Amino acid sequence: MPQLPDDLDAVAVRTWCSLALEALGRERAEIDAINVYPIADGDTGTNLYLTVESAAAAVEAVFAAHETGATAPATADAVRAMAHGALIGARGNSGTILAQLLRGMAGVLADGGDAAHLRRALTRAADAARRAVAHPVEGTVLTVAAAAAESAAGESPAGEQSDLRTVVHAAYDGALAALAKTPEQLAVLGRAGVVDAGGRGLVAVLGALVETVTGQAPVRGPRTAHGKAPTPVDGGSVVGLPVGGTPVEGGPAGGFPAAGVPVGEGPLDCPEDGVAGPAFEVIYLLEAGDEQVTRLRARLDALGDSLVVVGGDGLWHVHVHVDDAGAAVEAGVEAGRPYRIRITHFATESGHDLRVQAEPAQRAVVVVVPGDGLAGLCTEAGATTVIARPGEPPASGELVDAIRRAHAREVVLLPNDAALRHTAAAAAEQARTEGVRVALVPTRAAVQGIAALAVHEPDRGFDEDVVAMTAAAGATRYAELAVAERQSWTMAGICQAGDILGLIDGDVAVIGADVPATARTVLDRMLAAGGELVTLVLGEDVPDALADALEEHVREGYLAVDTVVYRGGHQRAPLLIGVE
Repeated sequence: MPQLPDDLDAVAVRTWCSLALEALGRERAEIDAINVYPIADGDTGTNLYLTVESAAAAVEAVFAAHETGATAPATADAVRAMAHGALIGARGNSGTILAQLLRGMAGVLADGGDAAHLRRALTRAADAARRAVAHPVEGTVLTVAAAAAESAAGESPAGEQSDLRTVVHAAYDGALAALAKTPEQLAVLGRAGVVDAGGRGLVAVLGALVETVTGQAPVRGPRTAHGKAPTPVDGGSVVGLPVGGTPVEGGPAGGFPAAGVPVGEGPLDCPEDGVAGPAFEVIYLLEAGDEQVTRLRARLDALGDSLVVVGGDGLWHVHVHVDDAGAAVEAGVEAGRPYRIRITHFATESGHDLRVQAEPAQRAVVVVVPGDGLAGLCTEAGATTVIARPGEPPASGELVDAIRRAHAREVVLLPNDAALRHTAAAAAEQARTEGVRVALVPTRAAVQGIAALAVHEPDRGFDEDVVAMTAAAGATRYAELAVAERQSWTMAGICQAGDILGLIDGDVAVIGADVPATARTVLDRMLAAGGELVTLVLGEDVPDALADALEEHVREGYLAVDTVVYRGGHQRAPLLIGVE
C-alpha cells in the first residue's frame, strides 16, 4: 500500500492531478448533462476535464525533467506547473474559474503543504476566483469554493493544530453541503432540478484530494430521481444528478457516450432572468500588464457577460460571452498580445478559426496505434493515425487535432487502449461541439482496431458502419506479451523480474521463461475457445523467425485458422495477438 502523505509535496500534487482527471473522466458526461447555467450548452464536464488534463500534463513534464535525478521535484515547481497548465489549457467558464482556484492555491502551497497552508490556500483560492468574475453569482462554483474554504478554516478554531486529513475532509464536506443548496440559490437550477455543474466538478476535484491524502475515495450516496439535490446525511456525500438522458447524435443508441439534458419546469437555455444570452463565447490567452488588463475588464464587461479574467505575472486567460466577437478580440489586441483565440457560436456550438478549408470528406476513421509500423498500415487503409509511444499516451487535445486533420463530417474514433477511454470520450465530445459527428468505438487493443478498420465501409450509412466496426472489434480477443519489471503477484501466480508475461484480455494468464514458449501457450489458450483468424503484431526487435514458428504452430494444431503478420515497429509490447 502506498505511503499516505503528511503534507502536499510534489508527489502528492501529481497524484491529486491524476486522480482528479480520472474522476472528471468518469463523471464528465453526467456533469455535461446538468449544465444549464449560464448557458445550457452541455459542456461543463468536458471543459473541466480538458482544464485538469492540461494541469496534469504540466506536472508530468516537471517530473519528466527530474527523471535522471535522485529526488522528486520541489513542491513549488509542481504546484506552479499545475496552475500554469490549468491556465493555458482552461476551457469554458467553469474551467477558467477552476484555473484561478488552482492558481490561488499554488500561491500558498508553494511555501508549504501542511494543514495550515492548505487552509490558507483554499481561502486564497476562493477569494481569487470571486475577484476574477466580473459579476459573481451565488449558487455557482464560487459558492461551493467559498464553502469549502470556510469549512476547512472552521474545523480548527482558535489556532488549534489539525492534520491534513481533517482539513481535506472538512473542505470536501463543506463543498458538498453547499452544492446541495445551489438549486435554492439559483432559480434556473431549481427549475431544472439539478445542482450547479461547475460546483459538481469542483466537488469531484476535492474528492480526488481526499483520496490523495487518505487513500480512500469519499463515499457517495445514491442518486435521486429527477436529479433533485438531496442534503448530505450522516456526514456522507450525496450529490443530485439527473437520471437518464437523450442519445447524442454520434452513433447507435446505447452504444456510445451520451449526455442528456434534463427537462425542467422552465427554460434551460437562458440565464436566471429568462432573457437569452449573447451569441458568442470568446476565449483567448493574453500577454499584458496589470494596468492594461484592468482597462480590458471594463471594456469587455460593457460588451457582454460571463466575464472571467484569470492569471497574473503578465499572462492571462480571458473568457467572455458577447454578441460582437470581433470587438472582444480587438479589445484584447489593444490590451496586449492575444493568442490561442477561440470563438464559439452558441447556436451552432461550432468553434471557428476563420481559416478557409476545402470541402470536408463525408467520413473518416481516427485510430490510435502503438507504433510506426501499424501507423503506416492504418494510413494505407485510409485512416488518420495518432501514435501512442511507450509511456506517452496521447492527450485529448492530440485526438481532437487528429479529428480535425481528418477533415470529415463524420468520424469513427478507435482509441485501442482501455486506459484512453476517458481521454477519447472527452475528445469526441469536444469535436462534436465543432460540428463533427463522432462515434467512439471502445476498442481496448490495437488488434481490435485493426479488425474494426478491416470492415469499415465509408459508402454505407454511418450507424450501419459503426455497428459493423463495433461488432468486429468485440469479436476479437486480444493478448500481448510483456516483460515483468519486478517481483509481483498476478492472476497466474507470482512472477519474477525478467519473466515473460502473457496477458489475455488485459489479465496475466501465463508466466513464462521466454517469448516463443509463452506465445505458443497464449495462442493455445485463446484458440481453445475457437477462432478463424490469428493476427500477430511484432515489435521492432522481434525476429521474423518467431512469426514463422507461430504460424506453423497454428497451422499444425488448428485446421482452417489463418494467420496474418504485421510489423508494429517501436511499441511497448514485443508481441500483440488477436484472435477473431
